[in-house]
Amino acid sequence: MDNRSWLARRLLPGGDEPDPRFSLANERTFLAWIRTALALLAGGIAVEAFAVDIFEPTVRKGIAVLLIMLGMFVSGGAFMRWLGVERAMRHSRPLPLPLIAPVLGVGGAISAAVLLIFILFTAP
Repeated sequence: MDNRSWLARRLLPGGDEPDPRFSLANERTFLAWIRTALALLAGGIAVEAFAVDIFEPTVRKGIAVLLIMLGMFVSGGAFMRWLGVERAMRHSRPLPLPLIAPVLGVGGAISAAVLLIFILFTAP
């Protein structure tokens, strides 16, 4: 009989229980992605709240929205990544690719490019 909770049975059906060390490593990776998401959210809020005198409103809002959207995506992607890895381990399948990593890299590069262009072309 399966002694897991109904949620665990629903999210992680079938397969064999993986080594707890691997599940805990997967959880630590999930938490690292969540920390990154929180940092992006905080960065977006900080840009909007404290960069009033530095950036024009359109640029400031654009950067803030981009950072907050990246934070939202990374947060949701972290859960999907955790779930995919956990399912793969339970069924002895290869681990899925981390799709949130390239999106985070591209989003960070776009944010940095906007800031760089703004600094280069608006500095006195």
